[in-house]
Amino acid sequence: MTETTFTPRVFSGIQPSGNLHLGNYLGALKRFVDWQAKDVESIYCMVDLHAITVWQDPADLKKSTRELCAGFIAAGLDPEKSILINQSQVPEHAQLAWVFNCVARMGWMQRMTQWKDKAGKNAQNASLGLFAYPALMAADILVYHATHVPVGEDQKQHLELTRDIAIKFNHDYGVNFFPETEPVIEGAATRVMSLRDGSKKMSKSDPSDASRINLTDDADAIAKKIRKAKTDPEALPSEAKGLEERPEARNLVNIYAAMAEMSVDQVLAEVGGKQFSEFKPMLADLAVAKMSPITTEMARLMEHQDEIDKILARGSERARAITAPILSQTYDIIGMVRPVEV
Repeated sequence: MTETTFTPRVFSGIQPSGNLHLGNYLGALKRFVDWQAKDVESIYCMVDLHAITVWQDPADLKKSTRELCAGFIAAGLDPEKSILINQSQVPEHAQLAWVFNCVARMGWMQRMTQWKDKAGKNAQNASLGLFAYPALMAADILVYHATHVPVGEDQKQHLELTRDIAIKFNHDYGVNFFPETEPVIEGAATRVMSLRDGSKKMSKSDPSDASRINLTDDADAIAKKIRKAKTDPEALPSEAKGLEERPEARNLVNIYAAMAEMSVDQVLAEVGGKQFSEFKPMLADLAVAKMSPITTEMARLMEHQDEIDKILARGSERARAITAPILSQTYDIIGMVRPVEV
């Protein structure tokens, strides 16, 4: 049996679909930066191949990919410490995805909640890529032998599928080659909700711009959106249990806790009993202090797109130093004839 020692390695990715917002920052980018500080080898990916499972305007896709890279860096990711890539520049992602298409079962894919939600009643008109993309997601992770993946709660099912694919591959070929990757879901605001409706996730697709704080918003826009965020007439409670039936209040407290790097209980110990007329200015000041520097740095980086392209090119070189040997070993395991040096 082929034995593999799995070095701790983190992988995660975000679709370059434009309009980065506070939910992306607190649910993903901030956590990526936290992992970087742990000195664990980390790869962060702009998953442009996933983006094209639905039609994208080519010019918008290029802009969004560069903007996402700028967001990664502005949030605190150092391209010298973490590997930053766009997925299509590392061909081993797609090559391993084909192998996993042959390992995964149709029934597994049909059970994916996001497939059901996105395809809906028009499943026959959805792209094959949209149906099969969880296998590509598994390849994104396992082509690095990644051991940990920071993800949002909505991606947990896909991580379970990734583990199923790894287990089945290892079993089918009698190896211990792919790790059973662990999802990492942590923090007070892993799921940031709309500022207009606390029951809905903050989303770029919401028609109301007031529902989200964009990473391109200036200080005045950030403060204004928080002042106008939907709340309820009650004072803030002194313990988390008091937020259970108050989605908008819970969302704003969660956002404050995540940005202040405090627990919800710690926040409520300080603000319990305050009205939102007192709490919202506190939250606005904190949000402006945290987000304005990111907005400024993103704008600066987007004025130097050639530098972003160089960072992504260097990232792909570093990534392929990991992925090419792992793909080659995968091909050896499944019996592909490999090139011989002459």
